[in-house]
Amino acid sequence: MALEPVTHLKGVGKETAAILNELGIYNIQDLLMYFPYRYEDFRLKDLVETPHNEQITIEARVESHPAVFFMGRNKSRLQVSARSGRHIVKVVFFNQHYLKNRLLPGTFITVTGKWDRGRQTVTASNVKFGPKEQNQDFEPVYRLKGNLHQNRFRKFMRQALDQSKGQLVDNLPKDLRERYRLLPIDDALEGIHFPKDANHMKQARRRFVYEELLMFQLRIQALRKARREHEKGIAIQYDLKKLREFISRIPFELTNAQKRVVNEICRDLKSPFRMNRLLQGDVGSGKTIVAAIALYACVTAGYQGALMAPTEILAEQHFASLEDFFEPMGVNIALLTGSTKTKERRQILEQLEKGEIQVIIGTHALIQPDVMFHRLGFVITDEQHRFGVEQRRILREKGMHPDVLFMTATPIPRTLAITAFGEMDVSIIDEMPSGRKQVETHWLKKEQLHACLAKMEMELKKGRQAYVICPLIEESEKIDVQNAVEVYEQLKSIFHGRYEVGLMHGRLHPDEKDRVMRAFKDGKIHVLVSTTVVEVGVNVPNASFMMIYDADRFGLAQLHQLRGRVGRGNYQSYCVLLANPKSDEGIERMKSMTEITDGFRLAERDLELRGPGDFFGKRQSGLPDFKLADLVHDYRVLEAARNDAAKLVNTEQFWKDDEYKGLRKMLEKSGVLSGERMD
Repeated sequence: MALEPVTHLKGVGKETAAILNELGIYNIQDLLMYFPYRYEDFRLKDLVETPHNEQITIEARVESHPAVFFMGRNKSRLQVSARSGRHIVKVVFFNQHYLKNRLLPGTFITVTGKWDRGRQTVTASNVKFGPKEQNQDFEPVYRLKGNLHQNRFRKFMRQALDQSKGQLVDNLPKDLRERYRLLPIDDALEGIHFPKDANHMKQARRRFVYEELLMFQLRIQALRKARREHEKGIAIQYDLKKLREFISRIPFELTNAQKRVVNEICRDLKSPFRMNRLLQGDVGSGKTIVAAIALYACVTAGYQGALMAPTEILAEQHFASLEDFFEPMGVNIALLTGSTKTKERRQILEQLEKGEIQVIIGTHALIQPDVMFHRLGFVITDEQHRFGVEQRRILREKGMHPDVLFMTATPIPRTLAITAFGEMDVSIIDEMPSGRKQVETHWLKKEQLHACLAKMEMELKKGRQAYVICPLIEESEKIDVQNAVEVYEQLKSIFHGRYEVGLMHGRLHPDEKDRVMRAFKDGKIHVLVSTTVVEVGVNVPNASFMMIYDADRFGLAQLHQLRGRVGRGNYQSYCVLLANPKSDEGIERMKSMTEITDGFRLAERDLELRGPGDFFGKRQSGLPDFKLADLVHDYRVLEAARNDAAKLVNTEQFWKDDEYKGLRKMLEKSGVLSGERMD
């Protein structure tokens, strides 16, 4: 029955079938799984308790003869007085003068419309003659095309539900339905399309949201399982005693979050399966020391480690930090970038191929064809989103199936990390080292610029440095550059003879960008005016002040990334947001930035304000379109579905028992089991 074409329904001919096909509906099952996107709420409401301008449904008796007013061609206004309980209200109908002969005194009606509290008027959008029918509190509304109207579509849906009752296979096995008290398929379909009441609708949605997220996670987990079985890995048997000694020499106590993440990574290293892990950590949370511990573990087992960073200045920064940790332990570490001199490069490549260099830090220079490793076992990619898939693949293939760790300082909400990076294991450093000073964040209007500059000068007098960020205007990079140049010229004039002002923007040659950033890092530039190209992760501990022009043009995640450029030293740091936001969302973003310093909490807030597609950018988000599931509000269901899927695909019963046949069939349909998705 479920797979019969829609033309088997009464009233569906070729023309209607063609419209249904455009909606992706070809058979009865497709129709049943085409869910409403909202409901008309026809629950009876009390006139006294209903706020002004809200939709209301009342039962009423007509008290007066209808009055009809014509207002030009084909426009009319019909009005009657009606009694609802103790209240007399006016009911107004626009362009429905034909109801005049039916709306006679004494007629009982059920009216839905907008309630004008001041005028005691209901402007009707829907009227039914007689009292409200039972079990008709909610009416489904579907996204439709062509001349297919809601009432006609609802009739098809009613037919399909009645004809298929008791014949549909429930894809959710009984044990999962019972564990979460989920409705069986027939009851859930009835509840999603024609709910008896609000609870019936809620329980139906709950069932389908879980099923949708479970199927999504099963595809990911089955793909992970297939990859693990097809891709060889190496079990890196590191020396635990040496590793503990290395950790004991670190001049500070690791946070609990760092310890947890180190354990997760070390478990992966010892596992015979290939590591594919994403390490998230807020700005300043201490990802570098975690990377150092993992690289050292690798070295104790006789393997080489590589860390690839997106820019030379970031690679140099990593090299300087890691060299301090590795040198006392006798680990030979090298730096390879595009600026490495030919003679030195030749020497590094020779030592690398012989295995004399145990850890190498570099940029894209690491993936050149002539870079050969002796025994590469572990690869770390920092700010992994800055590299293309192909670049990351080339580095992986330099070794014999090395373990791979991706690091990012962009906090991604857990729901999006599970969804967008579902094929990876995700580790999160969600705790900051003790004693780190929070960056004080203030929101000022543009008219208060002089107060902001006065505060900046106070910091400069103390010997500190400052960033001034101008917004990136996507529509016109040229305007963006002019904006930055204009601000640069203004500040140069203000600070002339006292402080050096530098300029950085996207149109500068990479070498010039590098030169400006180095001058700022070395303290030769006191104020750096920049667009958002200012490097993620660049460490200038002396910078204690940041001013962001038109801050309301940025998302919360980007503002937090920018704010992370200051507060890296021992000095109290400040971030001033200059903005006159025109929208409620813009005001909310400014308030959130001043109140929240935790990157993950801000990322969650950003997700609530902007939605998943805008958080990543719609084109590159890689997020699926769910029929019902909402990644912001259904995160607990997503967590449960992920855990259930991970357990299921690793049990023999899932692949053999009839109870899971429906889930397996849906997996086959998605192409995962046939290997179509093994990209």
